[in-house]
Amino acid sequence: MKNICLTIMSLLTACLFLYSNANADQSRIDTILKRGTLVVGTTGHYPPLTVESASGKLIGLDMDLANLMAKAMGVNVKVVRMAIDALLPALAKGKVDMVIAGLTITPKRNLEAIFAGPYFVTGQSILTKQENISNMKGPDDINRPDFKLAVAAGTTGAEVAKALLPKADIKAADNMQAALTMLLEGRVDAIMADQPFCVVSAFLNQDKGLASSDPFTFEPLGIALPRNDVLLMNWVQNFLMMMEANGQLKQLKQYWFTDPSWMRQLPDQMLKGKTFYRPVI
Repeated sequence: MKNICLTIMSLLTACLFLYSNANADQSRIDTILKRGTLVVGTTGHYPPLTVESASGKLIGLDMDLANLMAKAMGVNVKVVRMAIDALLPALAKGKVDMVIAGLTITPKRNLEAIFAGPYFVTGQSILTKQENISNMKGPDDINRPDFKLAVAAGTTGAEVAKALLPKADIKAADNMQAALTMLLEGRVDAIMADQPFCVVSAFLNQDKGLASSDPFTFEPLGIALPRNDVLLMNWVQNFLMMMEANGQLKQLKQYWFTDPSWMRQLPDQMLKGKTFYRPVI
């Protein structure tokens, strides 16, 4: 009986080994190289990570990463735009090779895909006057009844504000653009929203003296890859490691998050205040 059990265990081990090798041999990398094109899924409306320029080209930190990865692979890049809730299903069905869309790595999403990274860490930030930022060392400095804070209802920012600033006068707006309008009109002292929104809003309203705080929360952004594809995961993780080591990733972050010059590429209607953000990441 003992010998039979050992034989069965040996067969199972052999099957698992063969299955693992078969999966490794079927990496998406082979498909990408044979096709000659890396297909990347994104939303196209989350600056400065991904946004459509006046010429119709998608630009941003995420798009730079996509182009650099394709170059490193020796292939072309094709970016497919879709709604945020369609990205991971499209990845699972093989419609895209990876997703680079400012996706926060969460346990729920990790059940659907594997994530390389994080390539950027963001979080909920405060957008307010520069003088308020200079005097603010942390949430406690604005956690008081006389501080009026606008948030977009139903967003992560609203949840974080309620938890971190229970004493503040929190006012819910219909969306992030409405919250920003409340700040610009002087009806509130600040807004809480994700860092990319705060950074771009500060860029758009430099004449108002607005500035963004450092994030109050930890929200790591990752590149979503097909489940079980160990080779592609290893390649992307090593690519990000090299980008970090040679300083190129740091340079890209500084450009997109500290230098507003890239905004000259955006359509006029965007620069005039029309919203082009997705509400929740």
